[in-house]
Amino acid sequence: MGLLDLFSAASIPVLKVLLVTALGSYLALDRVNILGEDARKHLNGIVFYVFNPAIVSSNLAKTITYDSMVKLWFMPFNVLITFLVGSVLGWLVIQMTRAPRHLHGLVIGCCAAGNLGNMLLIIIPAVCKEKGSPFGAPDVCHSYGMAYASLSMAIGAIFLWSYVYNIMRISSSKSSKEVEISDSSVIKSPRESYVSPPGSCTDPLLHSDKLEGFEDYPDQLALPSSRLEDIAQESLWDKIKQHVEMVVRKVNLKRLFAPSTTGAIVGFVVGLVPQFRRFIIGDAAPLRVIHDTALLLGDGAIPALTLIMGGNLLKGLQIAAVPKSLIAGIVIARYIVLPMIGVAAVKGALQFGLVDNNPLYQFVLLLQYAVPPAMNIGTITQLFGAGESECSVIMLWTYALASVALTFWSTFFLWLVA
Repeated sequence: MGLLDLFSAASIPVLKVLLVTALGSYLALDRVNILGEDARKHLNGIVFYVFNPAIVSSNLAKTITYDSMVKLWFMPFNVLITFLVGSVLGWLVIQMTRAPRHLHGLVIGCCAAGNLGNMLLIIIPAVCKEKGSPFGAPDVCHSYGMAYASLSMAIGAIFLWSYVYNIMRISSSKSSKEVEISDSSVIKSPRESYVSPPGSCTDPLLHSDKLEGFEDYPDQLALPSSRLEDIAQESLWDKIKQHVEMVVRKVNLKRLFAPSTTGAIVGFVVGLVPQFRRFIIGDAAPLRVIHDTALLLGDGAIPALTLIMGGNLLKGLQIAAVPKSLIAGIVIARYIVLPMIGVAAVKGALQFGLVDNNPLYQFVLLLQYAVPPAMNIGTITQLFGAGESECSVIMLWTYALASVALTFWSTFFLWLVA
């Protein structure tokens, strides 16, 4: 394939995304007000609870088998690498740009969590339909590509709500504590100007002369050793219980098992259990209407997601600026350094036989390193109330530059796997 054909195959999907995104931004304008804030909120709820689970479960159920599971085992590790390497890059961006304390979690989240679901669900089908695509028949490419993208969405959601969510929660709590401490240092406490009168509670409860009589009876001041051991054992057990309860309380299982993750579990069950697969999947399946309905609902996910994304990015134009060095650091980390590390990681895994020699699968693995930050980071900032306006600006610039970055890296990745 020629370089021009590869560039065309990579740029057309990105242009489609840009056109629909621009339409979403236009519909969200105040003078149009078709896709206002309330409308986006309701549409986002439909996408989150209906469209995403439908598209994930239907595509996984159709293509996932035991043989394909053996070939796809590397994808969770690949996603984990993107999160860990992105976290390190985010920490370096914080150190180099001296980002404000309340933005530390946001910067790490933007560098670590990529849009592993929605962008792949948009790009992969469009690449498969192009004539210059190196992935063979469009129907087969679309079927397997959507399964890879759905699995990527489910894994990304698990890491996002279990890893990035807690990093941003800890960062927001630390910044709020620092604000409280600084406020309390400015306002002098009434206790500081209060002088304790004689005989107040600052005097010891028992003077040393009251304890002189107990020196002759040391046994009365000591507890039995067995009682001390019991207390130590009980205290250790109580500490373990407290830590377990704290972890369970702080890890939001409802967020962790997002609807798309639940849809992935359903898709795995239907695809891997022969009895379910025989009844639901296939032209002769008696309950094929269930799968067809899920596919029908899933078709609405991609345009709705792109319209919402365009409406949300409009907020970044209406908010105060973020330091340019911070935006540049995030852009360099996500669109230059991380994809280069991804090429080395995927090619190394292929060299050691960890990845199957499947061009489409390799393309999806490589693309996971080059996507823009996850849109759900904005949802997390709204939950904790830290960095909401800055997040909108960062998302605006990263998604605006994603058109150039995704076109370049998609072209390079297609050339690499072709």
